[in-house]
Amino acid sequence: MANTNAKAAPGTKLCHYTEHAVYYGEDDLVVDLLGRASFVDVFMKQTFGRAPSPAERQIVEAVLVTLMEHGMTPSAIASRMIYASSPENLQAGVAAGLLAVASQFVGTMEPAAALLDRIVAAGADGLAEAKRIASEFRAGRRAVPGFGHHLHRPDDPRAIALLDLARELGTYGQRCAALAWLATEVDEAAGRHITINATGAIAAILGDIGIPAALMRGFAVLSRAAGLIAHIAEEQRDPSGRFIWSLVDDAMTGALSPT
Repeated sequence: MANTNAKAAPGTKLCHYTEHAVYYGEDDLVVDLLGRASFVDVFMKQTFGRAPSPAERQIVEAVLVTLMEHGMTPSAIASRMIYASSPENLQAGVAAGLLAVASQFVGTMEPAAALLDRIVAAGADGLAEAKRIASEFRAGRRAVPGFGHHLHRPDDPRAIALLDLARELGTYGQRCAALAWLATEVDEAAGRHITINATGAIAAILGDIGIPAALMRGFAVLSRAAGLIAHIAEEQRDPSGRFIWSLVDDAMTGALSPT
């Protein structure tokens, strides 16, 4: 007797293949995509089930370019150090750096987007919700995700440019407006101007083209992987791993040396 309670085996609609063809969804890789579709087009369709509009494509491209490079931050240092230890495995260095794309560096658009979603969901009470959020973070002495920068003050030029691009392309919507409300309330709670940083702007502009908060960090992972490959390429040309190691070792153990 058949087990009618048995669950159907999981499946995927992302890819299948035959003896003569490979399909991404319903698209034939060779016939429909190669030389005809951009990487961003295929990524968006595979991930979100639809090709981006021209304006959405420009937003995604701008986000990916913005997030690609952050200088000698923890992710880049981790990549260089792991590559120095394992030069036969470029992917190990990239993977190590991607582990640092999280709630403190690079990946902060995800919690920022969740706050903007709260404000949008509040509807006519959105401004009051923004005030509540700012008050909550102020009371807890916590930085608001998407706000503040150690270098870019009073404003982050990347955030300004990204929000201006959204206005120009006509994608500036509810979440960009929510970010502006939240910025006003964050400044009010702090008693001074707090910078909207790049990830705050990215949370807003991606949200306004329909990207859910839970997948936004994927754009940082995608972009940062390219940036980390560039760091490893530079490491191959002009190694810094030993220098970084010695610099940290001297600074941290030198203080313990007997005088």
